[in-house]
Amino acid sequence: MDAGCPRLPDTVLFEIFLYLDHADVLSVGLVCQQWRAVARDEFLWKELFYRYYRVSRDVPRHPGAVSWYDEFQRLYDTIPCVEVQALKEHNDQVLHLSFSHSGCLFASCSKDCTVKIWSNELDISLQHSSNMRPYNWSYTQFSQFNSDDSLLLVSGVFVGPHNSSSGEIAVISMENFTLLSRVRNKPYDVFGCWLNETNLISGNLHRIGRITSCSVLWLNNAFQGIESENVNVVKRLFKIQNLNASTIRTVMVADCSRYDSPDLLLDYEEQLAASSTCPVFDLGSDSEEEEAKPKPPLEPAVQELPDAGGVPAEHGLQQLFDDIMEGRVRPAMTETELETKVAELFVHSRTKPPEPNLLPTDSNSKIKYLIFTTGCLTYSPHQIGIKRILPHQMTTAGPVLGEERRSDEFFDSLDHVIDIHGHIIGMGLSPDHRYLYVNSRAWPRDCVISDPMQPPPIAEEIDLHVFDLKTMKEVKRALRAHRAYTPNEECFFIFLDVSRDFVASGAEDRHGYIWDRHYNICLAKLQHDNVVNSVAFSPVEQELLLTASDDTTIKVWRSPRAVRIRQARRPRPRKLLFSWLMNQKS
Repeated sequence: MDAGCPRLPDTVLFEIFLYLDHADVLSVGLVCQQWRAVARDEFLWKELFYRYYRVSRDVPRHPGAVSWYDEFQRLYDTIPCVEVQALKEHNDQVLHLSFSHSGCLFASCSKDCTVKIWSNELDISLQHSSNMRPYNWSYTQFSQFNSDDSLLLVSGVFVGPHNSSSGEIAVISMENFTLLSRVRNKPYDVFGCWLNETNLISGNLHRIGRITSCSVLWLNNAFQGIESENVNVVKRLFKIQNLNASTIRTVMVADCSRYDSPDLLLDYEEQLAASSTCPVFDLGSDSEEEEAKPKPPLEPAVQELPDAGGVPAEHGLQQLFDDIMEGRVRPAMTETELETKVAELFVHSRTKPPEPNLLPTDSNSKIKYLIFTTGCLTYSPHQIGIKRILPHQMTTAGPVLGEERRSDEFFDSLDHVIDIHGHIIGMGLSPDHRYLYVNSRAWPRDCVISDPMQPPPIAEEIDLHVFDLKTMKEVKRALRAHRAYTPNEECFFIFLDVSRDFVASGAEDRHGYIWDRHYNICLAKLQHDNVVNSVAFSPVEQELLLTASDDTTIKVWRSPRAVRIRQARRPRPRKLLFSWLMNQKS
């Protein structure tokens, strides 16, 4: 400003700037040094931040933020919301996306029955495509790279005898894209997953009754001859009974050793105390105080399973049969109710109880958690089961049927069950494996399930729940914005993904969504022409996101900042310079 003009006090400028939006504040900061100093005031940008992003005032600033100005800029400039490329090599619905751990490659699965491998360079390009139809597959549905990116697990739907549908897992070498092995997987939406570099987990299902079954989870060696797929190198991990038409689906593995060094703590009080050392949570020893706390209805609740060994089920079964024969069961049980009652009594005495004191005692423990969807009331997945995998169980060495069991230990027990009170349609782990994110569609309040084959109607709104796997508690409120419309019997999986700071999910409303993990706010809506089935962040660059849709396209999204950097790095064309030189010579 001119030296002769009176200057407004900083406090007056501050009050005036509060009426401006962030773009205008940046503009007025160019007027003079005084205005620039006020326009960069921390308290001003704190107000602008809470107002623009509509964050609750009781939410503190991100623990990694240096200033409110930088935090405003981070959320404004680093969200992958700019479409930079559309990949159209698939000719049917694209169902799933997965990155390699190095971020150099990613794989896509589709209803066109191919799995495609892409090279993630300046411009993404197709590197290889494998057609699985020669192996009687209907389509590919899921893929996952092993920890050193040398192998790719591909899961699909297999057409068996008499057109029966089951699942199958194929292992593909990334060195020469050859098929190494195939493993049957039932039901197909178990998907499968890697346990370590060379062993993968698959499932099998055995029917016991009309609505009662047994799920067996197998550990498979990835290196098997293709011609020997019917004689696999395997070992049985767990055998779990299913009630009321439920089955185990969507298996994944969490690494416990990473819990004590999370990328981001979602509990605000724990953020403040992050410098103190926290013991690893013992799955088998919830405190009495925690159990005594009343739990609000309809919120996902962690349940500790009853001790299976303390119930004399033989006496219970005999008493039930005597009551039925003598007409003492009133009112009369239906066939379904009777089957469920007998199965419950049987499993109480035929289930191996959890072994005590098997939790990691330090951050270097090699214990892992097997996480999967399950249920107990109906066939739609409404619970999350958690089972510990111990170091000696992580190899196929030893007897095929696993550890020796007593004759009365027919099934394995779960360590924890989380009840979602709704249909689970997606799960994903944070990069540090500390938090589990779950997409679900809620059931009506106070609904009663009388027929396991008739689950309650499900909401169109999708709730994105967050669970801390160290405390087994839900943290934060459920995220919302995305929607789904299909009923129970047609409901399908919508894959989500989590980066260091963001979580993204597909939806049936033709959009992908991005939320900030710390502030619990939706930051971006990504447009497609049909259902968005899957999303995937680059594991080394969270400002790169992929979305896959029923519109047969894979879209590549980058942040505004990344787009500017990439444009600046691109070599400029030399045609104009060459023309100028030719003109000078003439």
